[in-house]
Amino acid sequence: MRRRTKPAAPLPQRYGVDPVRIRLPQDEGGQWATVGQYLAHRLPDGAGERLAQMLRAGEILGPDGPIDAATAYRAGDSVWFHRDLPAEPPVPFPIPVVHRDQNILVVDKPHFLATTPRGSHVVQTVLSRLRHELALPELSPAHRLDRLTAGLVLLVIRPEARGAYQTLFRDRRVRKEYRAVARFDPQLALPRTVRSRIVKERGVIAAREEPGPVNAESRIELLAHRDGLGLYRLSPHTGRTHQLRLHMHTLGLPIMNDPVYPEVLPPADPQDFRHPLQLLAARLEFTDPLTGRELRLSSGRTLEAWV
Repeated sequence: MRRRTKPAAPLPQRYGVDPVRIRLPQDEGGQWATVGQYLAHRLPDGAGERLAQMLRAGEILGPDGPIDAATAYRAGDSVWFHRDLPAEPPVPFPIPVVHRDQNILVVDKPHFLATTPRGSHVVQTVLSRLRHELALPELSPAHRLDRLTAGLVLLVIRPEARGAYQTLFRDRRVRKEYRAVARFDPQLALPRTVRSRIVKERGVIAAREEPGPVNAESRIELLAHRDGLGLYRLSPHTGRTHQLRLHMHTLGLPIMNDPVYPEVLPPADPQDFRHPLQLLAARLEFTDPLTGRELRLSSGRTLEAWV
């Protein structure tokens, strides 16, 4: 069965952010005479005046061009528009490119920069910035790093190649290695493998461990120690949200500058970049699923607590 493709957006990206597309559903009760009436119903409360402005300015496009307040509702049509972008303090760090070929782009993400747009982080993300800066509008992530974690992120340049690289991560055929700085405990026997069941609920900042089938596994090794701190190599065999941070906390070694483990701290000033989480995605190794090439990529970053 052939998959139905989405119609192409008639609006370009704005600062690397795609326009919103809304498909008009069937209107069996005849509730909406115009597209504007449906959008007023669909969009959040309080959007009415802004919606009226957008309709007057021709900022909402349908399949035949700009629509206005009188445009008739036609089920099955799509409309496109750009949401107003949130006010975001710039994350003032570059995103170095570590590897690029016709299919993929691997970059060295700085701390404090989200991988993809979400919530209040939209333009100040790896994906939006690189789409805009490198003129790669179809760029997409093969995996993600936490906003507070620095290091290697793999993105896919060609849409038709996306599935192959996402499957690579899904099937755990990528060897990932992290570095972390935490306190040194001479009584803790390392290396060791930590296995547990991790649950992360939507809307709850911290993940938690609970009884049940294991879904998270991490290898923890001590590389060096000095002045009460340890430098650790962390090798996740699974990819649960906050897995390494939670497993280090479980061992009594919360990662330095972690604002969630062992306790959730009040939100920091979004323009305060002085205390980055001491966690770095340091290495990626995999066999390229399309070229067969063996890739071994390393971050050029260091953890400031271990310089």
